[in-house]
Amino acid sequence: MPDVLLTVGTRKGLFIGRRHDGRWEFDEPRFPAQAVYSVAIDTRPDTPRLLVGGDSSHWGPSVFHSDDLGRTWTEPPAPAVMFPQDTGASLERVWQLHPAPAHSPGVVYAGTEPAALFRSEDGGASFSLVRPLWEHPSRSAWVPGGGGEAVHTVVTDERDPGAVTVAVSTAGVFRSRDGGASWAPANRGVAATFLPDPHPEFGQCVHKIAQDAGDPDRLYLQNHWGVYRSDDAGGSWTDIGGSLPSDFGFAAAAHPHRPGTAYVFPITADSDRVPAERRCRVFRTTDAGASWEPLHQGLPQGDHYGTVLRDALCTDDADPAGVYFGNRNGEVYASADDGDSWQLLAEHLPDVLCVRAAVV
Repeated sequence: MPDVLLTVGTRKGLFIGRRHDGRWEFDEPRFPAQAVYSVAIDTRPDTPRLLVGGDSSHWGPSVFHSDDLGRTWTEPPAPAVMFPQDTGASLERVWQLHPAPAHSPGVVYAGTEPAALFRSEDGGASFSLVRPLWEHPSRSAWVPGGGGEAVHTVVTDERDPGAVTVAVSTAGVFRSRDGGASWAPANRGVAATFLPDPHPEFGQCVHKIAQDAGDPDRLYLQNHWGVYRSDDAGGSWTDIGGSLPSDFGFAAAAHPHRPGTAYVFPITADSDRVPAERRCRVFRTTDAGASWEPLHQGLPQGDHYGTVLRDALCTDDADPAGVYFGNRNGEVYASADDGDSWQLLAEHLPDVLCVRAAVV
């Protein structure tokens, strides 16, 4: 069983777990009193770099990095992510930190609130605004979702450095094929049930996108009502949520190695944000959404109310894959066998906002 690093961002700090010789240990929390909305584990360097988007109610948001697996941290002397003065905007928080594939060493993307994409070329020490998305002609019609107006998901393509896809709450999916120089909506087939026209060009409330292990053009999307799959990199979407107990939810993740395999955590409804049927279950598809199976061995069996947020479900890069999720009850669960069985790793933590894991 390989050694794994697990990072858990919460409303009150970052918790780091390490699995060694099959046993888990958690360190003392880092960034106490800061909400940690985003974490990335950049495994491209010889020594992995950890990136954290912290949000202090006193000092404001910042991006920190560590090159010793979280033992010490560096905060740049100038803010790593900062809106240019001419935009008239100021950073609320960093929702997403995403290292690019190996073809772009040093490149890291940051998705923010207000809804913007930033790009770093020095491993996340400094970022610059991707202006064409910020200045997109549709931007004046974007509106905030329940969690604000944010770029919360970034997807890149290991084959093509110019391909970048983002999800914006609540503007939907936008994609670029020229490294961010231009952007187009990519929402055909995704419903916006809360709008008079349920199929607009943009305006969907996309909650998360995950990329298939076997085909980078295959994407899974958890929407505000609806689970979808695209087989053409977002050009069109097909509803695959019909056999789930609810197709509302926030989180989606893909298996790191097995094509057609993805995970979601269904929630009852937007008006009743608890696990579907009040059961703690991850649902897995192994046939790209044609069918779904509940995974619950080792999870609580009684009524359960722990909601899993959009970045609080993830996989590592092992095979069999580790699958992890944390919830708003402050519980963290892990599976070392693709989700077949689970164990409780931590409980009574603050509200879990995000989890990330990697073999180290």
